[in-house]
Amino acid sequence: MPSDLLEHARDAKGFMPEDEGALLHRIALERLPHGPALEVGTYCGKSGIYLGAAAQQVTAATGTTAVVFTVDHHRGSEENQAGWEHHDASVVDPELGLMDTLGEFRRNIARAGLEDHVIAIVGQSTSVAAHWRTPLSLLFIDGGHGEQPARDDFAGWAHWVDAGGYLAIHDVFPDPADGGRPPYELIYLPALASGAFTEVEAVGSLRVLQRTSGAAGDPLA
Repeated sequence: MPSDLLEHARDAKGFMPEDEGALLHRIALERLPHGPALEVGTYCGKSGIYLGAAAQQVTAATGTTAVVFTVDHHRGSEENQAGWEHHDASVVDPELGLMDTLGEFRRNIARAGLEDHVIAIVGQSTSVAAHWRTPLSLLFIDGGHGEQPARDDFAGWAHWVDAGGYLAIHDVFPDPADGGRPPYELIYLPALASGAFTEVEAVGSLRVLQRTSGAAGDPLA
C-alpha cells in the first residue's frame, strides 16, 4: 500500500487494525479488476481508505476506473451511541444531538485523494440492499454488530458476491471471551453453512470467504 495512503488510513478514526487493513487492501487489489467492491459500514472511512487505495492502484494498472461503494447511514451503530464503549462525542451533531460521521468520512477520503474511487451511499443498509442489483467482486461487511443488523446485512448483501468473489467479515470472534457474537453467528457461520462460500484467509478478527458455488443474485440456502 502506498505509504502516503497508509498514513491517511492510520490517521482516520476507526476500528480497523493495521494488519487487518493490509489484508483488506490486498484482497481488494486481487478482486477489483473483476468488478466493484462494496463496504457495509464505513464510519469515518478508515477501511474505505484501504479499499480505495487498492482501487486507485488497479485503475492506474488497468486504465479502467475501479470503484468501492460504501453504505452507511452515518448515525453510528448501537455500540457507537452515548454511554457505550465506542462512543465519540466529537462526531455528534450539536444541533440534532445525533451522531453524524459523514463529514468526517468525506474529509478523510478527500484528504487521501480517493474521491474518484470511494463512492458514499448514505442510507440504511436494508433500504439500499433492497434496490441493489450489481454483482460484487468483493463485499466487506462491517456494519452494526447487533443481532438484527448482522442478520439483515447477510440477507441483503451476501448473495450479490459473484463467483470467485470474496466476502470479508470483520469482528468475527469464535471465542465469546474475545468479542460479540452476531458477526460470527449470523454472518460467518451462515455463509459457510450455505455451501456457497469457502474460507480462504484470516487475520485477527477479519475472515475472508470466497464464493465457490453459485453466482451473483443466486439465493443462498
